[in-house]
Amino acid sequence: MKEYIKKLFLEICISYTSVSVTAAVMNAITGRENDNSNTLVMFAFCVIASVVLSLYSIFDNVSPLLMMILQYVAACFFCGLFLLIISRIDPISPRGWFEYYRSFTIPYIIIAGIFYYYLFKEAKEQNKLIHEIQEMNI
Repeated sequence: MKEYIKKLFLEICISYTSVSVTAAVMNAITGRENDNSNTLVMFAFCVIASVVLSLYSIFDNVSPLLMMILQYVAACFFCGLFLLIISRIDPISPRGWFEYYRSFTIPYIIIAGIFYYYLFKEAKEQNKLIHEIQEMNI
């Protein structure tokens, strides 16, 4: 469990850093400013996405494509729940909901792509090791 939490914390830090640096660069290019509430929402989205992606073992019995779709839907659900809570404090316009989901989807696809690339690469290496061990026993 301790190792899982360390790995999850590292994933959250990496994803948040990537998202916030990209947002800072985009804001500098477009001349917009970023406020603290947007930064906190970006952090919350990174935490939600990282936790959902780290739970990939729950979906072992389904195809990888279905697993990716289910994880995206679950992440969107939890982000929506988070936004619903925030909207009680600071109302969100209908266009704002769209912008929040767009702001979540683009980084999520990039981060999930990197995550799945390394996950499948690791699985392929483990499969290769298993075949080598099996050949040595024959």
